[in-house]
Amino acid sequence: MSTQDFAQVLRTRISRRRHIKQLAGSVAAGLFPAGALWADDERPDSASSLTFSELPHGYDEHHHVAPGYKADILIRWGDALFADTAVFAPGRQTPDQQIGQFGYNNDFVEYLPLPLGSANSEHGLLCVNHEYTNAHLIFPGYTDRRDAVSRLTETQMRVEQEAVGMSVVEVKKTNGSWSVVKDSRYARRITAHTPMVLTGPAAGHARLMTGADPTGRAVLGTLGNCAGGVTPWGTVLSAEENFQDAFWGDRDKAAKRAPLERRGWDSFGTGLTAQARTRQSDAPVEKYPNTGWHRIDARFNIEKEPHESNRFGWIVEVDPYEPQSIPKKRTALGRFRHEAATVAAKPGQRAVVYSGDDQEFQFVYKFVSRLNFEPGNRPHNMNLLDDGDVYAAKFNADGTGEWIRLNVGADGDLGAALIDVRHVAAAAGATPMDRPEDIETSPVTDCTYLTLTKNSNRQAGDEDGPNPRAQNYWGQIIEIRSPGEDGQRDHTAATFEWDVLALGGDPNDISDDASGRPHAQTSRNGWFANPDNLAFDPKGRLWVGTDGMPDSAPKASGGVPVHDGVWAMDVAGEGRALPRHFFGCPVGAELSGPCFTPDGRTMFAAVQHPADEPGSTFETPANRWPDFDPALPPRPSVVVITKGDGGEIGS
Repeated sequence: MSTQDFAQVLRTRISRRRHIKQLAGSVAAGLFPAGALWADDERPDSASSLTFSELPHGYDEHHHVAPGYKADILIRWGDALFADTAVFAPGRQTPDQQIGQFGYNNDFVEYLPLPLGSANSEHGLLCVNHEYTNAHLIFPGYTDRRDAVSRLTETQMRVEQEAVGMSVVEVKKTNGSWSVVKDSRYARRITAHTPMVLTGPAAGHARLMTGADPTGRAVLGTLGNCAGGVTPWGTVLSAEENFQDAFWGDRDKAAKRAPLERRGWDSFGTGLTAQARTRQSDAPVEKYPNTGWHRIDARFNIEKEPHESNRFGWIVEVDPYEPQSIPKKRTALGRFRHEAATVAAKPGQRAVVYSGDDQEFQFVYKFVSRLNFEPGNRPHNMNLLDDGDVYAAKFNADGTGEWIRLNVGADGDLGAALIDVRHVAAAAGATPMDRPEDIETSPVTDCTYLTLTKNSNRQAGDEDGPNPRAQNYWGQIIEIRSPGEDGQRDHTAATFEWDVLALGGDPNDISDDASGRPHAQTSRNGWFANPDNLAFDPKGRLWVGTDGMPDSAPKASGGVPVHDGVWAMDVAGEGRALPRHFFGCPVGAELSGPCFTPDGRTMFAAVQHPADEPGSTFETPANRWPDFDPALPPRPSVVVITKGDGGEIGS
């Protein structure tokens, strides 16, 4: 698609949405040539409801936040959750120590007030996902991830298994400062060894049975926990994304024992292909798994346990208010590389859970419960996600869309259809997307927003409405409007309307094809790329965390990369789709899981994999954020952001 054709597509889309009352203040895209941007000091103050001064783009070993705000370290990998936990001993950790410490590579973050059902903004629980490990930054003596995967000791791999999953920590604000409540009765680590149960239609299916669990209903641990969501009944949903990286083995050999699984292994990239077996020594680091756990634990070897990987790739529901409760993998929501699990539930109506499948050319899904959400009836609501239907989204070129019901397998085997739901979605005609990641619904307009991080594999001629760019290195954000008025949209409906809200990339760089972005007043620091995580503040402003800016964003200014971080924008009015830069990560890190307290005066955000740069090791990391202590390695951490005057974030 040429730049002119692309601009025409967006001009048509924006022209159409001008007629929608909610978007009357939008500025048409494509009407301003590249370079026709407002300088920072020329932007009208009334354009955006966000009043903070923008943070300049940058890229260094520190984190940065907009003037007038402070971003403090709340908790770091290795910090003790219990009084009797051993002091963090980098490079010498044991599994027993790690299980009592905050986990690694913090991703999704959610704040839940204490007590349950309150709107307390100064005392609550933080539920934090821990997605994966960077072993060469955790342990000394390894040159890169491939070297670590091949040589880690059993003890080191056991540490890794206790470093992933989730942490539940109690936090409290005292005299204006936030801290972790150590030895809290709510404190909990959920890891690769935590007992869980499979529930819903696929539970007990033959393809979920293993030697250790012939019932197909009991599973150890959770993996690849990326984004997530929170339910109105006070539980957290954790999305299992890149679980395939924990599994290894020869697909050809494994398929002799379980031929039905071959299609799934090929689709997810689980194990080794025949070609990879012959070129292991030459394969790039990123093509290796994140673990070597198959060497110490047979369940991660698909040749020995071909069904084990089917027990991952689900949404896990955790009750943080009951630390002894057993996490449940809700198979009714389908199995894929889940990113996010955002709940839309109105009193007396069926609950909806939105989720994306984070891989190029995969799909956007929603689950609709069979029973209604009943406020105040927690026992009833705790089982809502075990019975319902899964739908995949089809986006039409005219700005309409439909949700295609997927729960009926060709042979009537619902369990198998849920295990292989991405294949069912493809056969049903769902729209292949540019890496669907987070999905969030506005608390004000009730519209839903989807990040498409990037897809450099989309070829010219394969562009479509929500995926309008070939070789898309920059990503976009899509707005989905269910039928109904603002605040009263029917998320259970079979149809929707959609628009491109924002395009990633530098509008001044023609190679980005972003000159037609939806707001012409974007500043030199306001553009972003690779949108990943989303969050809404209580006023309905959208906050965007990015993943990939240093690599995918243009480096026009002397080859200097741009950090990942947080940008914010309105989704209605004159400031619609006008991003403003708020927070920047240190070198090598991405920004994950921003969330707010109910009063909007505190933001929590996860800085994940700091110093994850080529050539960076435990001994010589790209930075030692956040401690900058020569005796300490870089440590993924949660930051807590507040305004200097104690006011609302962004206002």
